[in-house]
Amino acid sequence: MVHVKLIVDHIKDTPISLHIDEPVGTFPLLAGIQNDKSCCITSNIQGDITVTREYDNIRVTGRITAPLALSCSRCLADFTSFVDTSFTIFFRKETAITSITEDELELGEMDLLSSTYSGDEIDLTHEIEEQVAMEIPLKPLCDDACKGLCHVCGIDLNTSSCTCSKEPESITFSALKDFKVIKK
Repeated sequence: MVHVKLIVDHIKDTPISLHIDEPVGTFPLLAGIQNDKSCCITSNIQGDITVTREYDNIRVTGRITAPLALSCSRCLADFTSFVDTSFTIFFRKETAITSITEDELELGEMDLLSSTYSGDEIDLTHEIEEQVAMEIPLKPLCDDACKGLCHVCGIDLNTSSCTCSKEPESITFSALKDFKVIKK
């Protein structure tokens, strides 16, 4: 099993290349997503990562892939998809930073791409699982042109057509349809 941790003292001037081929259980966030039945990651998380030292920063560049099995949010059909994402993260040694009392703080591009580490190793587990999780669609579609299910009879409109009325029903006053006024 390849560990997804870097020993900071081993990172010198020459780039280090790592290959990741880990089961979903190695990544707690992804295992949780899979246990929730949100999606199924059908094979190992794979990727190639390059690590280089740049002055006081550690630059981690990588590409992560994972095969997915999903259910379409419109027609409920099962389909397969694939996560293929690239990323760059700069790690810097955590220091005691004085707290900023301002309500707003403007973040630069480097702040958005950076993270901190403490101690003598950097654990990439969280960054890898975060990259995969961000690529899993919230409302997966089997196809952008998916017609979904008929809201009346439930037939899959991608494979069949139905005779249900296509007129949109207004339910605004539907609770009053049987209301009777009694005159005295």
